[in-house]
Amino acid sequence: MVPDKSVDDIDAEIKLFKTALEGVRADMRNLSTKLATQLRPEERALFDVYQMMLDDASLGNEVKTVIKTGQWAQGALRQVVSDHVNRFELMDDAYLRERASDVRDLGRRLLAYLQEDRSTNLVYPDNTILISEELTATMLGEVPEGKLVGLVSVLGSGNSHVAILARAMGIPTVMGLVDLPYSKVDGIDMIVDGHRGEVFTNPSEVLRKQYAEVVEEEKQLALGLDSLRELPCVTTDGHRVPLLVNTGLLADVARAQQRGAEGVGLYRTEVPFMINQRFPSEKEQLAIYREQLQAFHPLPVTMRSLDIGGDKSLSYFPIKEDNPFLGWRGIRVTLDHPEIFLVQTRAMLKASEGLNNLRILLPMISGTHELEEALHLIHRAWGEVRDEGADVPMPPIGVMIEIPAAVYQAKELARQVDFLSVGSNDLTQYLLAVDRNNPRVADLYDYLHPAVLQALQHVVRDAHAEGKPVSICGEMAGDPAAAVLLMAMGFDSLSMNATNLPKVKWMLRQVELSMAKDLLAELMTIDNPQVIHSSLQLALKNLGLTRMINPASAKTL
Repeated sequence: MVPDKSVDDIDAEIKLFKTALEGVRADMRNLSTKLATQLRPEERALFDVYQMMLDDASLGNEVKTVIKTGQWAQGALRQVVSDHVNRFELMDDAYLRERASDVRDLGRRLLAYLQEDRSTNLVYPDNTILISEELTATMLGEVPEGKLVGLVSVLGSGNSHVAILARAMGIPTVMGLVDLPYSKVDGIDMIVDGHRGEVFTNPSEVLRKQYAEVVEEEKQLALGLDSLRELPCVTTDGHRVPLLVNTGLLADVARAQQRGAEGVGLYRTEVPFMINQRFPSEKEQLAIYREQLQAFHPLPVTMRSLDIGGDKSLSYFPIKEDNPFLGWRGIRVTLDHPEIFLVQTRAMLKASEGLNNLRILLPMISGTHELEEALHLIHRAWGEVRDEGADVPMPPIGVMIEIPAAVYQAKELARQVDFLSVGSNDLTQYLLAVDRNNPRVADLYDYLHPAVLQALQHVVRDAHAEGKPVSICGEMAGDPAAAVLLMAMGFDSLSMNATNLPKVKWMLRQVELSMAKDLLAELMTIDNPQVIHSSLQLALKNLGLTRMINPASAKTL
């Protein structure tokens, strides 16, 4: 704790603080440059935010004001940082609460300069796991490239900047590990299971061996799956299933192309909004969307209109609600703010000029009235950009089926659009009334629940009755075992994260569509999700397909 201390030479304290400010500003510039090869400019915008916070009109000026009252620089810094942190931590919005960590991080860096204690003296060994009570985005850039293999934070959540950047860089990360004695783990051996969110300190020889086998199996599996990259996803009896990817960051593009994706089934347009400090302009959005469309051309890119609310917040557009998942989110927000929707749609359309591989997807549609309103706005935007000289055809428009009401209006919705796309994560959550982020009820969240399987079949049947294709995106599509059932239901394409795509392709290339349909029919007679799981695994095991059933994914660090 930095104590209060009175000083007589105020000018000397201000000069000392200005030197610290310049030091931290230089650090921010260097870190941003260092990460330039790993992150796109929009993803590195966080460092510009830090620079603004250090500006004379922000934290810097406030600290100087306190120094002028006779407080020494360290004490003035502590006072200003504490005030800001306290204000952020009292906010209801989860994203804004996370900004307290940014202020604390800057405070620590300034204090280090004031005390002439440079963190750059730290030595980072190979296979470094960065562990902290509160990880910050700038910490990622301080580890030499190629040495950082894992991140563990006691505090924080998926909304934090460090979580967003870690995902973009492909670094296994566990956030919110509240019971970890982080101050006592320096230098010890550790295993981090990034997919399961588990950390093992001082692992036993048995555990080391188990994870070493998993890692080796993953490596061998990856080598084998690489050979599938250029091969189509076709069952042994000739049924073709296109496999697409979900993207949101520039880093996703390279991974998708390396794994043989046949297009983008879901581009999350909210990600560029989340890593910005204001609504991006039409020109800025156009550049981002053009990059995605060009990267995959001529393959299709399905761009979901802005889907904020629930667990996705914007710092500059706070939404405060008692029950955000049942509140103002997705299409509800953008229809209430048509100016946001129109600017985004215009940017998408202009970005597609000359490429014509754009598809637009509307999230959280609960009925035909919302769809009709959205379609009206899309046609208005299309007319505007054509009047301005842009030669773009009307792209295919689709509806995301993720609300139970949409399941039972799938036929009516399909009549008015070009395709349907099921969002399995939210649909499962809403059908089972289970918040998938709540650990108390997480075990009830199960996309193999009979009600979920019945709803999915209902959507496919109604879409096809209207002659419209239907895809599915979410965790379920990326589960190789569940993908067998989705194929059997008749889904026209599956969209998943790039990591799982080769595994799903391998699985579907080993089975017959007729066998998958028989297996689905058998499982649909079962009323217990646990029995469905075990029966599915047993059936695939009997076919010799155990390698891809719930494939483990871990990294020994």
